[in-house]
Amino acid sequence: MNGGPDTATDVESLLRAEAPQVLGALVRRFGRFDIAEDAVQEALLAASRTWPADGVPENPRSWLIRVGYRRMVDLLRSDQARRRREREACMAELAMREPDRRRGPVQEADDGLTLLLLCCHPALSPASQVALTLRAVGGLTTAEIAHAHGTAEATLGTRISRAKQQLARAGARFTAPTADDRHSRMTAVMRVLYLIFNEGYTASAGDELARVDLTGEAIRLTRMLGDTAPDDAEVTGLLALMLLTESRRAARIGDDGALVPLDEQDRTLWNRDLIREGTRLIDGVWSRRATGPYQLQAAIAALHAAAATPERTDWPQIAMLYLWLERLTPTAPVRLSRVVAVAQAYGPARGMALLDDLDRRHGLAQDPLTRQRERAVRAHLLQMTGDAAAATTLYREAAALTGNQVERRYLLDEADRLT
Repeated sequence: MNGGPDTATDVESLLRAEAPQVLGALVRRFGRFDIAEDAVQEALLAASRTWPADGVPENPRSWLIRVGYRRMVDLLRSDQARRRREREACMAELAMREPDRRRGPVQEADDGLTLLLLCCHPALSPASQVALTLRAVGGLTTAEIAHAHGTAEATLGTRISRAKQQLARAGARFTAPTADDRHSRMTAVMRVLYLIFNEGYTASAGDELARVDLTGEAIRLTRMLGDTAPDDAEVTGLLALMLLTESRRAARIGDDGALVPLDEQDRTLWNRDLIREGTRLIDGVWSRRATGPYQLQAAIAALHAAAATPERTDWPQIAMLYLWLERLTPTAPVRLSRVVAVAQAYGPARGMALLDDLDRRHGLAQDPLTRQRERAVRAHLLQMTGDAAAATTLYREAAALTGNQVERRYLLDEADRLT
């Protein structure tokens, strides 16, 4: 045993970091994702019970793989199709004894990336991709994931079980991506990590504005993804975006628990370490030939972070970057964000004209992704132009459309201030 982590918290952090590599190693050897995850959970449980008292092994990953392997064999042998699965276990056991198979360490980067890609398989819905990624790669319990999404634990458990069954029916294999499909599969992984971060930054439901466990997990997994793809500028951009956005977390909630909008935040509370790291990352990839949507969003976040006061924010440049982003990803949230930037840069009347035009052409008020925020933005613009009565109505409509109680209270307070 080595000195290693010596507290329960240290051990928990180590286990969370090692879990995807251990799961990847077992899935790669046995080809059974569903059973492998059960085996890994039992190995992690055994470690959490023994390591704090006995010390962390010299090679914790090998220890976990060995325990998980033994449990995997037990699970395979006890299943209904015993003969077939015993053959698989025996073949795997023989393979483990072959000297060539035992040379060298486990390929951690490949396993981590491949496991992420497996959880984000195109056969799964986005909701299932997020849940399975948090469960298998992030190490969150089913209860933790259910709480983060405002879903019953039983419902979330069923979703994860069905996702595993879909992977099996789709014939998904634990294999590294080929050169042909690497880009599309990496894109899916980044989308899922971005969804996880966004859900954590502004929870869709509940009494808390943010879920720090989810934003932290998204950042950790994106760092892991970046380690496997150091030359991917978009992965770097995604990590920079998360860090720069997360840097504002401490300033988003006042002492009374109320939401504090960006232009009213105490910027001395922003995390300067995260800002420096995020800015360094985006500056390092910005000069490359191809610029993707995550890099553009990170550049926008960096401009916000660089402004010492709200008045010094370079809104014209932010508006230009949102126009560029809209051309790359013409989605309702991006269009609505451009409205905000244009209103800040050139005045509320011009922002309202753009909002009316985009709503007429793209239905922002009806789009599920923007129907709540469209009302909040329109209410703010009406408030700025002096139409308090219309703004009040829209603030209340926006409040009724959000499940986040902190955001809801903010919108109702804004309406009350105008009456």
